[in-house]
Amino acid sequence: MSNLIIRGATMFYGEREDLFVAGNKFVDAPPPGATVIDADGLIALPGLVDPHCHLREPSGDSEAAETLASGTAAAARGGYTAVAAMPNTTPACDTRAQVLSLMRRAKVADVSARVVPIGAVTQGRAGMQLADLPGMYGAGVRLFSDDGAAVASLDLLRIAVLTLDYQGTIADHCQSGAIAGPRAWWPDCLDGDAPPAEEIWPQSAETSIVLRDVQVASETNCHIHLCHISCAESVDVIRWAKQRGIKVSAEVTPHHLLLTSDMVSGGDPRFKVNPPLRSAEDVEALRAGLADRTIDIIATDHAPHLASAKDKPIADAAPGMTGLEQALAVVMETMVNTGRLGWIEVAWLMSFTPARLLLRLRNQAQALGPKMPANLALIDPGRRHIVQADDTASLSRNNPYEGMDLPDPVVLTMYAGKITHQNGIL
Repeated sequence: MSNLIIRGATMFYGEREDLFVAGNKFVDAPPPGATVIDADGLIALPGLVDPHCHLREPSGDSEAAETLASGTAAAARGGYTAVAAMPNTTPACDTRAQVLSLMRRAKVADVSARVVPIGAVTQGRAGMQLADLPGMYGAGVRLFSDDGAAVASLDLLRIAVLTLDYQGTIADHCQSGAIAGPRAWWPDCLDGDAPPAEEIWPQSAETSIVLRDVQVASETNCHIHLCHISCAESVDVIRWAKQRGIKVSAEVTPHHLLLTSDMVSGGDPRFKVNPPLRSAEDVEALRAGLADRTIDIIATDHAPHLASAKDKPIADAAPGMTGLEQALAVVMETMVNTGRLGWIEVAWLMSFTPARLLLRLRNQAQALGPKMPANLALIDPGRRHIVQADDTASLSRNNPYEGMDLPDPVVLTMYAGKITHQNGIL
């Protein structure tokens, strides 16, 4: 950490200001001996917060795909200062002891962003018995998920939200295993090119869970968060629920804002993801849902995999994409540069709302002002590049944007006063 003067930045709310950093906080006057950064033409955003990330630690052999250190380094390159780690690790993060173990790992690892544990809803994420939700809550967990699968049954979901009693939030993976099971991507009875995503992972696999969860939220008056929404029908249901005051929130991933099902039609496993890429009409519905605030949050669902897991026939390949480093770039390309969002909306969708609504991170959910933690991303809105999968801090290369011409916006990321990424600005 060092003392800094960030001169002439355009704040996300439009004003041009100087920012002063002393130690790990913003201060109201230039600190002595400060290094000056010329931020003319740059946008100052609060550090981004990702509420849905797979960091693979602890997972034994899977840690070759990602670790806390490598995953948060990738996060810093994307402008993130906090990432929430999904509990589908080995063992699952389903007890107070596992939560505390992950927090100890993050403390001793060379992390470049805050790591926030997400607790499993059921023991081992097996969908049979509730995990120790009160114990994990006592260890600081505020978001719970069986991600990789929806909470298995209606009764378990109801009991879980009532057990949390407004103190935490269930983030549900909106996928019915009965409709879209492990072989849904390319059933054995089909040969040749992949059929449309709607035939192999139908929208009803998602909307059936969205409808179930909306009903539970309505009946219990408890908040439920809907993960990685991918289709127009889900947006319609969420809009309907919010008009009636039902306590649901929803997220969308950058890849579902840009990529379409056409890309997977030739069987390229890079584009295999759950939920699958959808039609251009669905992509437009997701963009509209962000623009009118039906969708509350942009989350990466960063899912690193080794080549040995991904470079297979599509039916056998692991689903998932890396997403931390290009998330803001994709949001710029699809929403900011098209005029559908401004920078203040980006700050809410990618920082303030996930921090406040889901993770309850008070210090991550405040503006760039004196006495606030020095969490910051400086953005050059004009930079672009051709994405190269090998140019990454992640241990994995399953990047769906390889070869695309996208913005290259993040020139500096600062977490608690420490510069965790810089791209030619110093």
